[in-house]
Amino acid sequence: MAYISVQNLATHYKTQSGTVHALDDVSFSLEKGESIGIAGESACGKSTLGLSLMRTLQGGKVVAGDILLEDRSILKMSESEFAKKHRWKDISMVFQGAMNSLDPVFTVEQQFIEVLKQHHYDGDFSKRISEITSSVGLNQDVLKKYPHELSGGMKQRIVIAMALLLKPKFVIADEPTTALDVLVQAQIINLLKKLKKDGMSIMLITHDLSIISEIAEKIGIMYGGKMVEFGSASEIYKNPKHPYTQGLLESIPSLRGKKETKYIKGNPPNLINPPQGCRFYDRCPQAMEKCKKDPPKFKTDSGYNLCWLYE
Repeated sequence: MAYISVQNLATHYKTQSGTVHALDDVSFSLEKGESIGIAGESACGKSTLGLSLMRTLQGGKVVAGDILLEDRSILKMSESEFAKKHRWKDISMVFQGAMNSLDPVFTVEQQFIEVLKQHHYDGDFSKRISEITSSVGLNQDVLKKYPHELSGGMKQRIVIAMALLLKPKFVIADEPTTALDVLVQAQIINLLKKLKKDGMSIMLITHDLSIISEIAEKIGIMYGGKMVEFGSASEIYKNPKHPYTQGLLESIPSLRGKKETKYIKGNPPNLINPPQGCRFYDRCPQAMEKCKKDPPKFKTDSGYNLCWLYE
């Protein structure tokens, strides 16, 4: 039994310009303790996938598919049941740009206490706050400080600690290294690696494929609202199938300078009016007539891809 299973998920947003098909037929599963990296360009559906799992969509709605947590559908639960039993306790999230949402008029400790109160934590507040502060590599004196007294890296550790306060088993980290310098990025990745080593499952959402290899056993490649390739990290890095995945990997600069860094020409599709067939068709160097039809999920050794080349 998979710990978490996403089945043919579709999520839409209603806008004045029309309906945005943010997610379309997305599927993957994770066993307990497994982690996944979700990669792709901006506006491809990565963050919407995380928000759908948390049931915190603003203006969006899951219109098809299901999300199973230990074989129970979280979409069929009432909002009150999910909020009381599962959100932040089983599934938690570090939102994109969350370090800028810390309340400037309260100390770090006061903000931790507020979270524990809101969720009726029945343990020792001081002990839990001390544990979580140490677990993210911060000294106890940080608890008496205000957000403006903290560096960017320290703020990011604080919001990660907040997401871990109620001891969730699965944490979604949405672009946790954005807007941080290279040294601090490495520190945050090392922190996530430590949490994973301690038994936590992580979904790392990023546009940077190079950092996923540090954390995830599985990878999902998003493009135009679809997961165009899913499989083990080793298979996707060594033998990527989908032309989009190949393009993403070729765009990673090499430190040795032996290969030419390439880029993917063109722009992602408009998800208000997504094209028929493969959504990568207009940008794909291997496109053929058949690609104008929707590809099914073709099985690979460890997952699937959406590409007619593997029919």
